[in-house]
Amino acid sequence: MKSTIKNIVVLAILATTSAGCNKDLNEVVYSDVTEQTYTYENANAAMGIVYANMRNLFGHTNYYMVQETTSDELVMPANPSGWDDGGIFKRMHQHTWNSENPQLINMWNSMYQGVINSNRIIEQIQNNRVPVPPGTTKTALLAEMRSARAFFYWLICDNFGAAPLITTTSTDLPGKASRRDIYNFIVGDLQAAIPDLSDVTGKAMHGRFNKWAAKALLANVYLNAQVYTGEEKWSECQAQCEEIIISGKYQLEGDYRNSFKTQNENSPETVFAVPFDENRGGGFFPDMFSWHAALRDKFAMQSTPWGAGSAMGVPQFIDTYDAGDKRLGYTWMMGAQFAADGVTPLKGSYDMAGKNLVFTRELPNGLFTGEAEGYRMNKFEVRSGARFDLSNDFPFFRYAQVLLMKAECLARKGDAAGAAQIVTSVRARNFDDPSQATVTGSGLLADSRYQYGFVENYKIVDRDNTAPVKLGRLLDELGWEFAWEGHRRRDDVRFGVFTTKSWLSKKPQGTDRSVFMIPQTAINSNPKLK
Repeated sequence: MKSTIKNIVVLAILATTSAGCNKDLNEVVYSDVTEQTYTYENANAAMGIVYANMRNLFGHTNYYMVQETTSDELVMPANPSGWDDGGIFKRMHQHTWNSENPQLINMWNSMYQGVINSNRIIEQIQNNRVPVPPGTTKTALLAEMRSARAFFYWLICDNFGAAPLITTTSTDLPGKASRRDIYNFIVGDLQAAIPDLSDVTGKAMHGRFNKWAAKALLANVYLNAQVYTGEEKWSECQAQCEEIIISGKYQLEGDYRNSFKTQNENSPETVFAVPFDENRGGGFFPDMFSWHAALRDKFAMQSTPWGAGSAMGVPQFIDTYDAGDKRLGYTWMMGAQFAADGVTPLKGSYDMAGKNLVFTRELPNGLFTGEAEGYRMNKFEVRSGARFDLSNDFPFFRYAQVLLMKAECLARKGDAAGAAQIVTSVRARNFDDPSQATVTGSGLLADSRYQYGFVENYKIVDRDNTAPVKLGRLLDELGWEFAWEGHRRRDDVRFGVFTTKSWLSKKPQGTDRSVFMIPQTAINSNPKLK
């Protein structure tokens, strides 16, 4: 299909063309099929590109790992197999990233590609170039695409703050809108869209925005409103959560692990998922950048993980887990590793060449480790015979999060006892002893168990900021429940530790590090951006 002048101009914002490219935007049409003459056979074919854009966010140099490795939960250090990559991972951990870090460029491009495609499909629906299938309406299709666009703008608002706000396929290069303006746009679009969205759940709406997914998105926006605008929206967040709860459409899995299995598309806990398929929709491969290559033989994998792997748990985070909490083992791969027969020890290849591979908790720092140091990803099931891309759908919003968002709102409004009852209900499935799952209101108000401080040679050598974390015990709960799910950076920011605390090899680098700068390539392509 012909690329229109409009899209070429907007793509310049994304830095998908170089600053030194040909400035002539007059198009040469090599096909009789143009955007003006192309028609879709069905709405799903039109809207599919918008949802497909979401899969681009999950690589090791994009949104997913940025949310984890800039936080106090995960780190991606170099080791004897490599993983320095010009320092791009080290800078994210140490909060010394710059505008040329590829992670920022990849995030920016992926998020705005989602916006651009949403705008295009919205206009095509409005102009009747997308057929309305039986059982729905044009209004419902527009509401769904506006919700998807709000999703991408939420990620932009959360990660970049002030940024271009593009709502049409106009040819005009945009300047930056304030973070508050983007927040207001997201809230307004979702409030307008939700009444027209389907309330159907199950296979028909899996991986799509129905009413409940949009409410979960709006609840997340409200939950972080104080960060975005300086104004608290706890009651508004709570109201959205309660509507999802009262609907009775979702429930907690009896087994925590079921939400993360290879075949998890029917999980009653998933409110909104990004679907992946090893053959038709790749892009999810956390095992490749976390696992040691020897683990190929543990799962009879068709692809080999990269070197000794890198993404691993920060020991200070690992040490916060409660005794008896099964989520520790469900989330983190640790200890001696064996082949598929469960008997043959797997061996190291670098500093532990020929020695049994045993993953240990301790890290000397966040910059360089041995090949077997650090607990690795165990949260998402890797089936026997797995290919490079996994087929696990990513549960972006889970019912457990809806419950814990309500709990946080209650706690911040002064009802710690009510919050504790909800937290206990979420914890219950992960403890054999019910008494260990029980938390109290006063417990949630306590400081975090996290031993913040700068680490050298396996030991904390500088505690730096030891001020208590408000609702720190709740921050711990969020960490245990949502590790490896891309929540932690946002939670760290909201609870006030992201720019104020030290962990591993990271020290505070200033309050401006709560957001990322616009990539330099985007600045070069649009003189209105600063």
